[in-house]
Amino acid sequence: MRASLVLGSALLAATVASVSALARATPQRFGGATNDQRPAGPEIDVQGNTPYDGRFVFIRLRYQTGWGRYGRQGPPWSHDYPRGEVHFTRILKDVTALNPRLDGSNILSLDDPELFKYPIAYMCEPGFWTMTQKEAENFRAYLQKGGFVIFDDFRGPHWDNLQAQMQLVLPGARWVSLDDGTHPIWHSFFEIPKPLALDAPYGGLPPSYWGIYENNDPTRRLIAIANVNNDISEYWEWSGTGYAPVNIDNEAYKYGINYVIYAYTH
Repeated sequence: MRASLVLGSALLAATVASVSALARATPQRFGGATNDQRPAGPEIDVQGNTPYDGRFVFIRLRYQTGWGRYGRQGPPWSHDYPRGEVHFTRILKDVTALNPRLDGSNILSLDDPELFKYPIAYMCEPGFWTMTQKEAENFRAYLQKGGFVIFDDFRGPHWDNLQAQMQLVLPGARWVSLDDGTHPIWHSFFEIPKPLALDAPYGGLPPSYWGIYENNDPTRRLIAIANVNNDISEYWEWSGTGYAPVNIDNEAYKYGINYVIYAYTH
């Protein structure tokens, strides 16, 4: 196992370098660039939703926010799209035995029956998340039937909204801290004994990691993980551009890979 982890680390570094070649290596001070200042790199061709074919597909959850207009980044659920998932799935393919789709993601609503075909889903900016009753019921069934969700890219009081929305999905669900690094999710592929070591790309708030167990039973599987005060897909999106040091980009990929491997094996 240790030899495979060493090999995986070497491949990860090499693959990040290959992703770097896709973008302009314009140096930026870490965390100090605005969206307009970051080097965007070349356009990425992505395909829309594709039919289920057995491969791992990055599922991005779409939700309503109540906003009438959005900024240049689009609605909150779409932030870091599509570079975040395109870069991540390329890394996932090179360092694991999974065969992921590489040309984008499927974007699904919480009440879409297609969601049940995919064991892992990702939600960006859950601080803006709102739901209908139908969406809450469908998402509850998804998680209870084996689904796993990653919440990312939020900070401060947005954590309050995520907790409130999850009470609508799973009444009585309790979030538990995963910060001590002992949970199997931190050891499912790469060894991440100190998850708090990955700083947030911006905001200045201390990161923290929280999960929900199936039926609130710590002997059962995690069904949700929340990257509180962090944004690992920000590192995925801008990896290789000089926005952050390569070693930090590498660490962010490790977190995502561990989440996926844990969900597939539990």
